[in-house]
This record gives sequence, C-alpha cells and structure tokens, in this order.
Amino acid sequence: MTEVEVDEGATVVTVDSYGTAIYFVEQGNADVLTDGGEATRSLGQGDAFGEIALLLTGQRTATVVARTPMRLLSLSDQEFQRIRGRVPELEASLRRLGVERAGR
Repeated sequence: MTEVEVDEGATVVTVDSYGTAIYFVEQGNADVLTDGGEATRSLGQGDAFGEIALLLTGQRTATVVARTPMRLLSLSDQEFQRIRGRVPELEASLRRLGVERAGR
C-alpha cells in the first residue's frame, strides 16, 4: 500500500471519475458528498472508501473532500489483484461494504 498525505479541503476522489484504488483512512476526517454537493456522511480513522468503483462499477459514486489534513493508505487495483487470492476475506468484506453502500 502507498501512504498518501492530503491537505484540508482537498478533493480526494470525484463522483463519476474512474476508480483505480481503495483508500483506508489512517488519520483525519473527510466528508462524502453527493453529486449535488450535499454531505451524506463522514469518514474517519479506520474507514475505507473507493471499493464501489474498484469492485463493482468502475466509476466513483461520490466525491470525498478532506475536512482536516489526512493520511490515507491507498491500495491500487494492481496491488489488490496481486493479493486478492491470498486474502479472500478482504475482497469479500470490501464487496459487502460496497454493495451495502451502493444500495443506499
């Protein structure tokens, strides 16, 4: 995984863009915004996002904006493909999360 530093106010991912990574929040907070700009939920330490695009649709379904400075761990599609056979429970867990979120 790759560590990513994000400044307060920065857009991490944008709705409808192509998704190439899953992100895990190590530090900081972010807001998940609809395409109309409405905050639907907050993300913090231990949360993940980006699984819907990577595992289900290929497209981002929301915009994520850092509310504070953040440190993220990024797992690219290429890295995910390398480990998915050795850690099948990771894919199962992320897929469940993505299906749950996509159904909202």
